[in-house]
Amino acid sequence: MKIHVFAKKAVVSILAVFFLSGAQAVFAENPRLLYDDVWKLINSKYVDGEQNGQNWHRWRHKYDSVIKSKQDSYVAIETMLASLDDPYTRFLDPEEFAEEKRSISGTLYGIGVQIGIRDDKLTVIAPIEDTPAARAGLITNDLILEIDGISTKGISIKQAADKIRGPKGTPVKLLIKREGEEPKEFTIIRDKIDIKSVSIKKPSFSKIDKSIGYIRLNSFLSHSASSELEEALKQLSVKDGYIIDLRSNPGGLLSNAIYISDMFLDAGYIVSTVDRDGYKETQRANKNLITDKPLVILIDGGSASASEILSGALKDNGRAVLVGTKSFGKGLVQEINRLSYGAGINITTQKYLTPNGTDINKVGIVPDIKVKNTKEDIKNKKDKQLEKAQEVLKELIAYNKQNKNRVKVINSELPLRIIIQN
Repeated sequence: MKIHVFAKKAVVSILAVFFLSGAQAVFAENPRLLYDDVWKLINSKYVDGEQNGQNWHRWRHKYDSVIKSKQDSYVAIETMLASLDDPYTRFLDPEEFAEEKRSISGTLYGIGVQIGIRDDKLTVIAPIEDTPAARAGLITNDLILEIDGISTKGISIKQAADKIRGPKGTPVKLLIKREGEEPKEFTIIRDKIDIKSVSIKKPSFSKIDKSIGYIRLNSFLSHSASSELEEALKQLSVKDGYIIDLRSNPGGLLSNAIYISDMFLDAGYIVSTVDRDGYKETQRANKNLITDKPLVILIDGGSASASEILSGALKDNGRAVLVGTKSFGKGLVQEINRLSYGAGINITTQKYLTPNGTDINKVGIVPDIKVKNTKEDIKNKKDKQLEKAQEVLKELIAYNKQNKNRVKVINSELPLRIIIQN
């Protein structure tokens, strides 16, 4: 099964971008052949044809004499992949691969936290809404120093995932370091995680103007994400404009990112992908427009991959104003391949570009209006980003009503310049 997704493994994983395909790979169940299958996949598919400037052929038969079991092949594969110095190209053992498939179906087990390695430190990218991690108070950019008393220094994503996962009802202890604060231990009880991609529930400590439809898009990963958003727009159809909150949204299926972008665009490009040979494929809007009402998009450092595709598409097409802080900067595409023994591998096969041709990898998307929520704001339950988003959207709504036509925003320095869409 060959899968392409724009996403991050939803409970415990690094940021990734994949997209789905119907092809299947069939491999013989032989540990040495498993290793060789992975070697061949990297050799033919990896985005960098020079495999990080090395002689990739040196790996092909390196472990022939020592691979005697599945576990031997797993270790050898991980060692080989580490030479690529690419955290997004990673082997998934059968348990991890099964969890990844469950995450796409929308049901997971764990504490509901998305993690990554940033500056060689295990970092919380985002807690999932209404999960044990979120209720415990974990937030974006928390550093996980220890898991159950064991240091995370030098830990891999797989090792961290194995330690954090566990049976429902059991505790896991995380030592968390938050910027400007002393380390604090959190004891979190594991549970079943039902992934809800979309919520129209208003933030508990923020007031939303009655003319505004607030939609929180948590993830693009579930197959239902696009249909959930479409239903949310229908429920809020009486509103004059929408705030789409992508903060701490780590990504999801490419098909969702494209379809959701298409809901707001009647023309223009959405995203382009470029493979190792320089072949560029561009996705255009297909006139599946659901609403032409004014839009403001909220982003932050936890907004990654598919979130950046949607943000980039709407920004570059002048369709929305982006408010918040710079996004994560994940501009690479992974393909998921099923292997023998029920294992799998995520391989970086492409990079993606925004409609204007911008490569945002390791750079991120800069919002039109920069607003940061400080630690003091969070402590006082004040959301300045959401407040600014409402202020901007009300300005767009007022202009839209005054001119009785659809608004197109031309990104510029404040004050906003607004013109009529031709």
